[in-house]
Amino acid sequence: MNATPQPFSLPSNSLARLQSLMTGGQRKLLGLVGAPGAGKSTLAMALLEAVGADRAQVVPMDGFHLANVELQRLGRAGRKGAPDTFDSAGYVALLQRLRNQQPDGDIVYAPEFRREIEEPIAGAIAVLPSTQLVITEGNYLLHDGGPWAGAAAMLDEVWYVDIDDALREERLVARHQQFGRSAEAARDWVAGTDAPNARLIAATKARAHHVFTWS
Repeated sequence: MNATPQPFSLPSNSLARLQSLMTGGQRKLLGLVGAPGAGKSTLAMALLEAVGADRAQVVPMDGFHLANVELQRLGRAGRKGAPDTFDSAGYVALLQRLRNQQPDGDIVYAPEFRREIEEPIAGAIAVLPSTQLVITEGNYLLHDGGPWAGAAAMLDEVWYVDIDDALREERLVARHQQFGRSAEAARDWVAGTDAPNARLIAATKARAHHVFTWS
């Protein structure tokens, strides 16, 4: 199986939902949720292309990863990617700022996660007041534990991104190897860290407004 997503056209049902969401002229927030390796970022970029970069912006949840030094201090470095390894309250606060941003207001800056250094970078994404659609993607948009429980209320729609688990895990192993882990360490991380998180995320699928399935 090929672990690299191929170019694709949005299915008609997803495109129709997107067009319906964009009616009215007001700022809309669309969430894409799914397990690690499900293809959320790929879908987010496809949606951005469909709407146009002059009208939409992608703001990933991953920018709210806690810094590695803080994960070490908390003893959570070995579980990076679990719900309590993010600044969930900060993420929800950003969503609220984006929802309340006025057409004549200031730019809102969001952080971005850089995989090449495995760290978040503050202020890397600029959301202009004129942006009509904010696409945010991440693992825990429908999670109901702690501050995460406030995320869904900030979003106009949440789509669950689904994919065959074998392909998803193959993709994850390849990603971990690309960023420095050995094949064995990559498989161990997927089994011991990514898989439990994936099960937690899958349990939130029923709360999504729409399920986008990779085929």
